[in-house]
Amino acid sequence: MHKKVVLLALLNCFGILFSQSKYPTDYFINPLEIPLVLSGTFGELRSNHFHAGLDIKTQQREGLKVVASAAGYISRINVSLWGYGNAIYITHPNGYTTVYGHLKKFSPKIEAYVKKQQYQKESFTIRLYPKESDLKINKGETIALSGNSGSSGGPHLHYEIRDVKANILNPMLFGIKIPDHKSPFIQFAYTYTKDSISQVNQSNKNVQLVLKRQSNGDIIANKIYAHGAIGIGINAYDRLDGALNHNGLYDLKMEVNGNKIFQFTVDKFSFSESRYINSYIDYERFKTKKQRIQKCFINHQANNLSLYKKLINKGFFTVKDSLDYNVVITASDFEGNKTKLTIPIRGKKDTIAITKKIKKTPYYFKANQANKISDSIVHVNFPKNIFYEDFYFDYSYNEGIAKLHNNTVPVHNYFRLSFDISKYSDNEIKQLYIAKKNKYGKLNYVSTKRKNNTLYTSSKSLGEFILASDTWSPSIKPIGFKEKQWLTKFKTLKVKIYDKGSGIKSYSGEIDGKWILMKYNPKKGSLTYSFNDKVLEGTTHILKVIVTDNVNNSTTFTTSFNKKSKT
Repeated sequence: MHKKVVLLALLNCFGILFSQSKYPTDYFINPLEIPLVLSGTFGELRSNHFHAGLDIKTQQREGLKVVASAAGYISRINVSLWGYGNAIYITHPNGYTTVYGHLKKFSPKIEAYVKKQQYQKESFTIRLYPKESDLKINKGETIALSGNSGSSGGPHLHYEIRDVKANILNPMLFGIKIPDHKSPFIQFAYTYTKDSISQVNQSNKNVQLVLKRQSNGDIIANKIYAHGAIGIGINAYDRLDGALNHNGLYDLKMEVNGNKIFQFTVDKFSFSESRYINSYIDYERFKTKKQRIQKCFINHQANNLSLYKKLINKGFFTVKDSLDYNVVITASDFEGNKTKLTIPIRGKKDTIAITKKIKKTPYYFKANQANKISDSIVHVNFPKNIFYEDFYFDYSYNEGIAKLHNNTVPVHNYFRLSFDISKYSDNEIKQLYIAKKNKYGKLNYVSTKRKNNTLYTSSKSLGEFILASDTWSPSIKPIGFKEKQWLTKFKTLKVKIYDKGSGIKSYSGEIDGKWILMKYNPKKGSLTYSFNDKVLEGTTHILKVIVTDNVNNSTTFTTSFNKKSKT
């Protein structure tokens, strides 16, 4: 028996090593010249997606040198207000591409290339695809300074490795070493019944297990009594050396009486499948309790995640009366640190005292069919396969608010919502937009378009939508200078911009009638122009900034300043 256990362990280790050995482990170097500490791991659970790379801490500051992990050429550059912000993509001779995101500033040769294109296109935000001969890069060459641009929540470097098919790969597979001597931490565990006749402790609803932590860190749950087909889900996170962050697991598996029926490993996935995270987790609990429960089973009709490595009966197992079962769930990180949860189960067919309550409405949506909502004001078209399961849809339209169920049901793709606006005058229509109401009552602009007598939008989330009116124009205020001031020693020119209603859609700036590059920082609401961009002729100059919101209210700010020309 002992030899069999040892053999199985060796085979398991060999399987892991074999899967990792497919990738070169000495090709890429670290993208930062400091010891690597992570704030986010590959495949970590995020809102509507799995994290596509490593988030590397930058000592709580910006401006660290970012170096190329290997030789190659820059195949793509993004300057964006959101997402990865300032980002560089380097394609390497071995077919892989590395991605560096949330950068503060590009290296001088890359900055010059980008700025030339920005001035040609008269746009700060830009997406470029240089030729292979344009920007060749050496291994270890400084390509940028780390920053906090885009949708970053704090200074760090986002780092990715992609293959030739644009699949995202776990950088740890390539020998990127992160110190990690801590085992994952399992916080909660829940049982789920597959159907109306399954039960756990006389309940047909989800049941939270009582957990007892052992001295070695493993966990044993109190014995439960069950009957029928059930599944298990856990809330867990990993911890790394030198950081307090709650990171994602690398591997999660479940065994029932020694037989593995479920395994989920975050080694490689595509962007097209990432949104299936909303099927992988208990989405309703995430929205109501902010807990991401990872389900060791699949209970939705559509779930095409490639991260499932083992699935028997979709992860459900059937508990029979009077039989005993031993369920072991193992949460692992990339370095092989593990935490085990053991759940003893006794089969017991009993009366079901607690049942799931289903609110029935006039609208029953079939997931594999197109569904519609339509009345005199509101029309909604839901294409087929954008929901993961059939359900009763809750709809109402009261006091101008279209309630489209609630946000506890995930939506996999876009649906179209339109409002009839024929009762409004032309002047009123100019200021109308569609907004989504959050739980605090705040209205958030959603991209709104008009066709004849309707305003419409596309959305990937349910909730409350309303027609809102924006009568306010954006505001523009100078930062640190005033009319006719001498700015000879100033290196930059800054203005503060803000919009109270629908939000800022566009802006432009010019000096003496010529377009200038003004860098927009949405986090600070500032536009910044660098005087290094061009030589100004003369001493007196006119700055003009125009800001437009999403319903085309516009504000123009004009001022004069004095500055000596460079000699």
